Amino acid sequence: MPDSYLQEQNGTLLRRLVGLLAGCVLMSVAGLSSGEEAPSAAEMDWRPKSQLPDAVRHSLPAFCAGGYLPSGSEEGGSGLFGETAGEAAALQASGLSARYEIDQELYLQGDVQVRQGSFRVSGSEARYRQNIGRLSIEGPLVSRGNGFLLTGERAEYDVDSGRFDINTATFLLHEPEMRGRAGSLSRLDDSLVEIRDGMLTTCGPQQNDWAIVASEIELDQSEGFGTAKHVRLEVLDVPVFYWPYASFPIDDRRKTGFLYPQFGSSSAGSGVFMAAPYYLNLAPHYDATLTPQYIHGRGLFNEVEGRYLSDFGQTTLQLGYIDNDSDYEDENPGESGQRWGLDASTRAALGSGWTGYGDFSVVSDEDYLSDLNRSLEIDQTTHLQRKGGVRYQGSNQFFDIYLNDYQTVSDRIAQADRPYAQLPEMIYAGSTEAGWLEAGLESQYSWFYRDNDTLTGLDKANGQRFLARPELALPMRALWGFSRPSVSLDYTRYELEDYSAGSDSFDRTVPVVEWDNGLYFDRQSTLFDVPYNQTLEPRLYYAWADAEADQNDIPSFDTALQTFRFEQLFRPDRFVGGDRVGDANQLAVALTSRFNDLVTGSERARFSIGQIQYLDDREVTLFGEGGGDRSRSPLAGEVVLSPLQNLQVRSSGLWDPDTGDTEEGRSQLIFHSRDYRYLASIGHTYSKGELEQSDIAAVIPATDRVSLIGRWVYDSDLDRTVGSLAGIEYNNCCWSIQVVHQNYLTDDQTLDSRLLFQVQLKGLGGSGGASTSISKAIYGFDERERRRF
Repeated sequence: MPDSYLQEQNGTLLRRLVGLLAGCVLMSVAGLSSGEEAPSAAEMDWRPKSQLPDAVRHSLPAFCAGGYLPSGSEEGGSGLFGETAGEAAALQASGLSARYEIDQELYLQGDVQVRQGSFRVSGSEARYRQNIGRLSIEGPLVSRGNGFLLTGERAEYDVDSGRFDINTATFLLHEPEMRGRAGSLSRLDDSLVEIRDGMLTTCGPQQNDWAIVASEIELDQSEGFGTAKHVRLEVLDVPVFYWPYASFPIDDRRKTGFLYPQFGSSSAGSGVFMAAPYYLNLAPHYDATLTPQYIHGRGLFNEVEGRYLSDFGQTTLQLGYIDNDSDYEDENPGESGQRWGLDASTRAALGSGWTGYGDFSVVSDEDYLSDLNRSLEIDQTTHLQRKGGVRYQGSNQFFDIYLNDYQTVSDRIAQADRPYAQLPEMIYAGSTEAGWLEAGLESQYSWFYRDNDTLTGLDKANGQRFLARPELALPMRALWGFSRPSVSLDYTRYELEDYSAGSDSFDRTVPVVEWDNGLYFDRQSTLFDVPYNQTLEPRLYYAWADAEADQNDIPSFDTALQTFRFEQLFRPDRFVGGDRVGDANQLAVALTSRFNDLVTGSERARFSIGQIQYLDDREVTLFGEGGGDRSRSPLAGEVVLSPLQNLQVRSSGLWDPDTGDTEEGRSQLIFHSRDYRYLASIGHTYSKGELEQSDIAAVIPATDRVSLIGRWVYDSDLDRTVGSLAGIEYNNCCWSIQVVHQNYLTDDQTLDSRLLFQVQLKGLGGSGGASTSISKAIYGFDERERRRF
């Protein structure tokens, strides 16, 4: 089993309880305690931010008041679990004063140091009763190991069996910054540890904002799991969640148990919900997660996820089901309240460059994804894809064969506008070198099907299509530039059914000539004392295609007109898909200049501009779209500026020199501070006669611990807000909360709203879903989430 698959389940609440509470106890072999006046383990190593070294202080988030700084020797024991000492190691002890009764008792006082094998402890005094092999150590006791610290009040140690008992222990793990306490701790044998009155938290000393508390914990290394009784989640010392009994893993062996509870709210549809996910470790290579949840106004909703791992790859199945959705029945009279959704995926590495894959999604109704979905890995969309096949990827060959179909979710989409299924589709592409020449082939076979019984004309047609594009090119490359003339043949063959515009079988052949040329000039200079390299890259691209003008007697199975962009200057066809081949006799002229920072190697600026000169009219259309008689295209340009590592300005657009109008434009400014505490973006999107929208988004800290979150999208053509998001976030280094109100435009052009929130406990995970919605709305927020703790 790959380690990554086994470790995926370590995020359960109880798994973390071990990795933290048990981890502290397991790693710190010597039970130590502090007296009432002695500092706890966390207090010993805690430092206010002003007392931390510069490197440590600068790495702390602004909302953290301090951190842990290990002091003293890092040499320590190997852990509570391990070989008992017995006769394998001699007892070593020292102190400022000693009294010894032969064969009876050794008494040490003052700076006592005791060691036997992995057991090490220091205290104020120790008494070793040789006749029974028992060592008593008085505190304040301290034991420090690699990455942990343990203190205590009193410890009893059996030198023969290795059992030891500790009273009033406190512990600290430096890497996860977890601290805790145990009323008593006992190692019974090589693999069994008992803890009573245990507590852990990631909050700083004297700051119990939240904590996990358990009355009894038993850790069994031989079985790889632990059990706990009366487990509580406490907030400000007040219990808010309770488990009477819990079982959890203490190593990479996965364990059946409850995951962290989930809760949230949405004023649009879902309402308040509460969920209690339960993980089932069914076998080493397959598992399942059940998530029953109560949704206010809807009832009991259940989701289940199953995963299966074979020698070839992983398969995942996700299912959601509600038997009687009362809200949905009220909103849609006559509809059933029984609703469901399913998503399945599989990936298989078959060897020798072959892979298999499959994806299948289906929902009961078009509102399921917005009303109920929480676990299905599909976004809100109009079409759900079902696709499966096998693929080969070699050094110079590619082959793919698959079946592909869709569920059209919205009933409002006309039958003629729904996509065709490919049953099947096969793609092959390959290339080879023959001396100076380069030969290539792109080919595709598709069998298109759609239920067209209610349609007429070309919309009614189904059938088969075969494409082949052999190419012969002469690539010439040098440091100063390149030239690539090529000749290709675009061949298409159709075998159609229910076709009413002529013969069911016909073909199309279009010769295509391309010649792509580019030069590369550069110079070095300095700007603001920063050395940089500037390039000048002119490019000349010619394309000729002798396609018949009238192709509108061919159905459109998968074809659309490409949106004109700068990169389209260097493509011979203005259509995407195989049902149209555009006629062409055109010359594209473009110029790009880059400014590269020679210190960091990053591209600080890029300017590109280009235009197509049409030498003939474009007569081929897709049912009236795509033709034209103008002699030149709009000017297409791109600008990318990165004056700072954390600031980027992007702008692209089309400008028509004949009319002086801007056809399209998209501009965006993106900024983030180095630690991603500050985020800001401003954008504007324009398409002549279709769309004009402006958006602004930001995350701005109001204080070290409070940040304001917002985004606003305004449509100038509609003269209205089409989306907004406003919220607040609080961080204090051991937990955070986000509360966000979101407005969004629905399919019926009305603004709906919902309230989202998320609570995150450092080291334990979180609940709610606000951060997912914010990440989709604000650039850089997902990176900010990764850095918060």
